Amino acid sequence: MKTATWIKPIVGIGIATVLWGIMFSPWTSPHVNFWITMTISGMILTTYSLWADKTCLKGIRMGWVDILLGIGIAVALWGVFWIGDKLSSLMFDFARPQVDTIYGMKDGENPWILSLLLLFIIGPAEEIFWRGYVQEKLQRSFSKTWIGALIGIALYTAIHIPSCNFMLIVAAGVCGVVWGGLYWWKPQWFPALLLSHAVWD
Repeated sequence: MKTATWIKPIVGIGIATVLWGIMFSPWTSPHVNFWITMTISGMILTTYSLWADKTCLKGIRMGWVDILLGIGIAVALWGVFWIGDKLSSLMFDFARPQVDTIYGMKDGENPWILSLLLLFIIGPAEEIFWRGYVQEKLQRSFSKTWIGALIGIALYTAIHIPSCNFMLIVAAGVCGVVWGGLYWWKPQWFPALLLSHAVWD
């Protein structure tokens, strides 16, 4: 990738870093509504992705195979996290309180509204930006596409560091490896990854 073509991805990642910092940092998160901020952030990043690369979603189709595959990936990932939750609680005293903090974000919110936001805006937006735009750009920039995929996974994980929540950072890393790895291996599965992220959320 030429130097000039790095500008848009870097700006996009910078925007995501600021937005995630506001949402997750213990210094700023108490002053914002997480779900409103996350929804707005998702719309901003989706809009930016489509503006920066008009081919980002070109020709994307969601067929029955994609739907079944997406649900299957989400269920498998849920199983991984169920096992991980049990093991981490046995291994680390801090694991359960940190996990409870993550799930506590939904307290007092309407579960139906949250479900709709996660399914139709937040989940798809993260995949469009992190896999469809950022990772795709990175993979195109290296002759060995796995290098671009690894950098994309690392960035997706690192964006959660401001939370100062070890369990959330590990969870983001696991999700990044699954979705980023599958996108690298089978980019044609992108519609299924969109759905799997939304359903898993």
